[in-house]
Amino acid sequence: MKLVKYREKHLDFLKLVSKLDQDLSVTDGEDHAFYNQFNGTEDIHHMVIAYLENEAVACGAFKVINHTTVEIKRMYTLPDHRGKSIAVSVLKSLEKWAASEGYKEMILETGTRQLSAITLYKKYGFLIIENYGPYVGVKNSLCFKKEISA
Repeated sequence: MKLVKYREKHLDFLKLVSKLDQDLSVTDGEDHAFYNQFNGTEDIHHMVIAYLENEAVACGAFKVINHTTVEIKRMYTLPDHRGKSIAVSVLKSLEKWAASEGYKEMILETGTRQLSAITLYKKYGFLIIENYGPYVGVKNSLCFKKEISA
């Protein structure tokens, strides 16, 4: 597997994000429009794509929140490649990249229906926190935080 970092939107990233959005529209159901408004890629300038034999199979990104915090965004692995720890590798790469730029913590939001995502984030060391920002008071949102280890 090869992990590649991008600062500009890459076609492979946009294709994977499109597939992610299709999946989320089904999983989120009637809540999709609410969540989708926070999932744009305009403010994302740190993306990691995982390649297997030159095929883009997974992605993840982070968005800068402030001088100490980044938000993990757009984590996705193609269905045929799940269960192979690819998402963990993408998260590790994002964390290392954020650390190299001086950030101290990562936060993220996922839906309560995203059971595999919740399992991944807990396994990777994220802790559940109170909902932040636009997710405050949203019952189907679950927010996490992890201190970045250098």
